[in-house]
Amino acid sequence: MLKKILYWASTGILTLIMLFSAYNYFFNHQAIADFYVNMGYPTYLIYPLAIAKILGLVTIWGNFSKTLKEWAYAGFFFNTVLAFFAHYMVNDGQHAGALIAFVAVMLSYFTGKEVRP
Repeated sequence: MLKKILYWASTGILTLIMLFSAYNYFFNHQAIADFYVNMGYPTYLIYPLAIAKILGLVTIWGNFSKTLKEWAYAGFFFNTVLAFFAHYMVNDGQHAGALIAFVAVMLSYFTGKEVRP
């Protein structure tokens, strides 16, 4: 029962964080572009990352294919790890959100393997 609660809570938190991120990528583009430039990343990555986050969430919630789900979790893993270190290295104080997202990814992935078929 505890694993189910952890799974649904962590997946919900992951979903909220990624939807918030994708929303900002689409509707607060200039501020996000400024962050990307400050971190040294090209701004042309913003829209593809937003779309990838949405598609990853659809894959996780849709439960279409185990292979696709593994890829979605891998994408979220790399996204959160790289986001954490990017924010940490430029010292903008925004790395806590990425750390929370990373914990949510890990909890959702490992508890989901036991909870969902």
